[in-house]
Amino acid sequence: MPLFALAIFLSAFLLFQVQPLIARYILPWYGGSPAVWTTCLLFFQVGLLGGYAYAHGLVSFLRDRPKWQVGIHFTLLALCFLLLPITPDESLKPEGESSNPVLGIIKLLASTVGFPYLLLSASGPLLQHWFGDAFPGRSPYRLYAISNGGSILGLLTYPFLFEPLLAVTQQTKIWSLAFVFYALAAVTCGVFLLRRIPAQVTGTKEELSTPERPPWLDRILWVAFAACGSMLLLSLTNQMCQDVAVVPFLWVLPLSLYLLTFVISFDHDRWYRRFIWFPVSIVAVWGVVHLINQQFALEEMFLIQQVSIFLGAIFCGCLICHGEMVRIKPATRYLTGFYLAISLGGALGGLFVSLISPLIFDGYWELHVSLLFLAFLGAFTLLRELRKSKAEKLLILTTGLSLVLIAFLANGLWKHVKESREGCLATMRGFYGVLRVYEENVLTPDYYRALYHGRISHGRQYMEKPWTGLATTYYNEEGGIGAAMTVHPARSGKTKKPMHIGVVGLGVGTVATYAEPQDKVTFYEINPQVETMAREHFTFLSDCKGEEKVILGDARISLDHELNSSGSQEFDLLVVDAFSGDSIPLHLLTEEAFELYFQHLKADGILAVHISNLHLDLSDPVRNLASAFDHHAFRVEYSPDYDNYHSHYSDWVLISKNPDLDLTLEDAGFFGEWANEKPKDILWRDDYCNLLQVVMW
Repeated sequence: MPLFALAIFLSAFLLFQVQPLIARYILPWYGGSPAVWTTCLLFFQVGLLGGYAYAHGLVSFLRDRPKWQVGIHFTLLALCFLLLPITPDESLKPEGESSNPVLGIIKLLASTVGFPYLLLSASGPLLQHWFGDAFPGRSPYRLYAISNGGSILGLLTYPFLFEPLLAVTQQTKIWSLAFVFYALAAVTCGVFLLRRIPAQVTGTKEELSTPERPPWLDRILWVAFAACGSMLLLSLTNQMCQDVAVVPFLWVLPLSLYLLTFVISFDHDRWYRRFIWFPVSIVAVWGVVHLINQQFALEEMFLIQQVSIFLGAIFCGCLICHGEMVRIKPATRYLTGFYLAISLGGALGGLFVSLISPLIFDGYWELHVSLLFLAFLGAFTLLRELRKSKAEKLLILTTGLSLVLIAFLANGLWKHVKESREGCLATMRGFYGVLRVYEENVLTPDYYRALYHGRISHGRQYMEKPWTGLATTYYNEEGGIGAAMTVHPARSGKTKKPMHIGVVGLGVGTVATYAEPQDKVTFYEINPQVETMAREHFTFLSDCKGEEKVILGDARISLDHELNSSGSQEFDLLVVDAFSGDSIPLHLLTEEAFELYFQHLKADGILAVHISNLHLDLSDPVRNLASAFDHHAFRVEYSPDYDNYHSHYSDWVLISKNPDLDLTLEDAGFFGEWANEKPKDILWRDDYCNLLQVVMW
């Protein structure tokens, strides 16, 4: 067993480490959206299904020909060496705008890691089958627990070891080298198999000892439980990422717990007990229902509390799914078919969350469907067991209790849907998330509309004159944008001069209110739906006194194209204000990004970086980036009075070559101080970002 355990452990380690690795590599290429991870995970789930199908087909059609099994697998492993290393080529970067780059991501993944990933996926069931042939009578199912242990280690070492210590290009090369070692271990297992079994296997003896085929209902439940676990994993991870940050750390923790439930379930029957985990799961699910119903609450729950609630629901829900699935696992002969059903369910769950849900839902309602699906499956399997035992009174009692609990759950979830839609004027959902326009105080002088991405406001406009041109929320005159416009030489002199203002992130277009006649305002926006919302439901763009323009596509790609084709845009003010939920995409806060920004700024220009955040303190990395380019930084914080409800708390960093920037802003009445007198040693690059350095737990 140690030889097979080593090969299976190594294959699982590589299988799950490559997932956050390659997703982290391409994340900046697609705007840092949470959907990048879910699309990658969908690809990997389908790849896992393909690998399990290959293993199942190999052992089914060549059951009596182990030499053919070994020879085919080794040949394909040798072909994989031609595709190493797995480092994506720069030519694969997307160009221009794309409202839904899912197909582009899948094509990129298929051309880089697709084939090696497929063979790694097949290793678990294939090597377990070989082990069963080499050691008849010994159960290979514990090797599946070892496999998931390797998967967990591969995931957890990524954000805590590999990502903080190595650049992503180094990571891809090390992974490729480790793949070669795995291939050698697999070859050794195959050679060992051929030495252990006879040259030919007669079918008579095996036919006599063939166990009974598993019933179709069990097979359907294998798929259903696996799909439910996958849906819970993806939908709850989406919910976490949209309001914090899209980083490997928040991908790895949920996926690790998901795999841990496999380890617990497959290791031994004693670890999963219904009388313990059913009640605990009910509490965990209600915790999620309570949390999502607090999305518009005035008080913000601590990050560690929110993450703990989501992770608890993932662990308990997936343990129910996988524990019940293992209860009805088949005999060893049908092992590869069992694993194929599990991978099919995982892929179906991924398809539902990543592809189907954005088409049929106007919000993240797949989470609600997943929780109800879990409740239904749990009740069904419990009632099925009681029916077999013919405990009629207990069956009736359990049925009634299950119906009551499902009804309460459905009511709590519907309350969240109803609250999300209350006062909603328009909704759009796409690759980059859910956008909603809410209106408040209709038919009053305080009538306004607000754009939300998830539960975070991305701009507000009062719809009654004379307040339609008021700069609101984070963009008021007392905050960072107002400070930059006040002290900029083009505005602070006796004669105002025309300005060219660049804005990374459109929102509702509030920055356009600062434009004077002859000014130019250029917005860079990755999500076409944001421009649609801004033009259809707000008037900041149409009321702009100067010339406004929206360029669709990732800001860095657009700015880079402009620099190469027409030179510097010569911005007087460049505003970096792109957010995904509550977090700025980290590829906009790297050394390469700031180099590009400064190339597009005039000598006396100001770079304004919006760092307001509920959970992250981004002041130190931004401050260090300014110093790295010999620029000076000043933090502008603004906390509005209670009566000033049109403004939000805002936190900006203004950066300029002007050494007197601090004194100029202080003389103008603006205030801000750094959290640390000396910033932490944090300097991010495109191939190295460590979010743990700035998390405020």
